[in-house]
This record gives sequence, C-alpha cells and structure tokens, in this order.
Amino acid sequence: MKTRISSLLGIKYPIIQGGMAWVAEYHLASAVSEAGGLGLIGAASAPAEWVRGQIREVRKLTDKPFGVNIMLMSPYADDVAKVIVEEKVKVVTTGAGSPEKYMKMWKEAGIRVIPVIASVALAKRMEKCGADAVVAEGCEAGGHIGESTTMTLVPQAADAVEIPVIAAGGIGDGRGIAAAFMLGAEGVQMGTHFVVTDECQVHENYKERILKAKDIDSRVTGRTTGHPVRALRNDMTKQYLELENKGAGFEELEQLTLGGLRRAVVDGDVKTGSVMAGQIAGLVKERMSCRALIEKLMKETKDLLEGRMADE
Repeated sequence: MKTRISSLLGIKYPIIQGGMAWVAEYHLASAVSEAGGLGLIGAASAPAEWVRGQIREVRKLTDKPFGVNIMLMSPYADDVAKVIVEEKVKVVTTGAGSPEKYMKMWKEAGIRVIPVIASVALAKRMEKCGADAVVAEGCEAGGHIGESTTMTLVPQAADAVEIPVIAAGGIGDGRGIAAAFMLGAEGVQMGTHFVVTDECQVHENYKERILKAKDIDSRVTGRTTGHPVRALRNDMTKQYLELENKGAGFEELEQLTLGGLRRAVVDGDVKTGSVMAGQIAGLVKERMSCRALIEKLMKETKDLLEGRMADE
C-alpha cells in the first residue's frame, strides 16, 4: 500500500507504532519495522545514553527504517536531539512542544521530522518550520491528549497543510485505517493495539487489562490542571477524579500519579498504576506478533477500500 508516507519513510506499509513512554523500546520498535511498519523508540524522559543504547539494539535486530519519539519537555531533550543526529536515525517524531529549535540541525542531517499535533494551527506552524509530515492525534488516544477528536482533527489538518497527515487516536483495526484514509490521512499511528503484541515487553497484567477492557473503561484525568491524560479506569483514576472534583491542586494530584506509568508497565500494578490506553482498548481482543497484526490490518484495510471502490 503506497502513500506519500510509505514513500517518505521507506516503509512497506503506512503504519507507525506510537512512541509510548516505558512501552516503546527496542524489542517492539524493531519488530514493527521488520514487519513493514515504522517502529519508534519512545525517549520519554530517559537520558540520552539510554536512547543511544536502544537505537543500537534496534539495529542489531533489523536493517529496516525506524525512528525515535522525543518528548520535548524532557530535561534531556537537547542531548537526545543530538544523539539522534550522531546515531544517524532517519526519522524523529516529537510531542509535548515544538521542535523548531532542533529543526535546522535535524534537517541538515537528512532526518525526517514528524511532529504530533493536536490543532490545525500547530499543523500549519510545523509545516512552515520544515516538518516533513504531521501526526494529527485525536483525544481518543491513550496518554496525554488534546481536545479535538480524530474524526474532526484529521480532515481539517489535511485541508490546511500540503505535507502528508498521519492519523492517530482511536484506530485499532482495518476499519479505522480505511476511515483515516477517507478523512485525508496518508498513514496511521497506533499505540494501544501494539501494547498487547508478543514482542511488547510490558508486564502481563498491563496486556491483560487492555484485552479485558470494555468500551466504557476509559477515563481522562487532569482536565482541571490543563494536562489531560487518558487511561483505563482503576483505583488510581477513581481517587484522582474524586480529588479533582473536590478542587484539589496540581501538586496534590501530581503526587497521586508520580511514577504511575512505570508501576503499571514494569511492576504490573494495574490498580494504583497508570494504565494508559486509548478508547479503542475495548476493541482489542486478541494477541499476536507485530507481523501478524500488521498483515491483518493491511488485509482488512485493502478489502474495505477495494470493496468500496468496486461498489462505486
């Protein structure tokens, strides 16, 4: 399936694995890339040398294109930005801020820069400063979110910029991918469904929580602080929302979630940890390898798109 995204990134299928903190490490990234998508290492708030080590581990497992997702609010962002250049990584996606200060350095190194955006205004700004594409992420996504839905954000972003748009948030099967293409996207970024793949190294409890999730299990905490986060409901989200409703301050709420994602991903504490997952979690019911998942997704998408065209 050729689109401007698959051509731009040199990948077989226009599927990008989300750069999820504590989840997107070298086992998962290399498996996605090897299967024809674009695997990402999630740098999150990790030190630059950890990221360098992850990059080198991916290269031991695949010679296919892969990338690094850099969280621009990280205290190590400057150092990670340089490591990406030093290690000759071909693709970088960015979140939690604007990558403009690194753009010249990255472009001179021939790196494809793809910022995650939550508004049309930011999409336009990223195009103006030299981004190669943007990920338009709707609030259905897991983790830190914006306000617009994927259904509304993607077509408006696609109309507003000339560069390719990648859809993210609420995409978990071929129907979601086909819908994203109909909205004007030329690729998709997926996170939640990749969490339950065989190669993903998260704790078994985390995977099981996603596989057992219902459509109503998603919660958004932190709206009052201006930092909304989507996760699956548990004791932590219940307590957080109760405190939020009582008008608790940012510091008190922050204490409740400190280290929560690590507790869930690494320790398997899915009761008081932060089980970040998108609203699509209720659709994810089976586990398989990254290759099997990507091939299944592509077959579903192709069948839908070809069926639609045949009917016209």
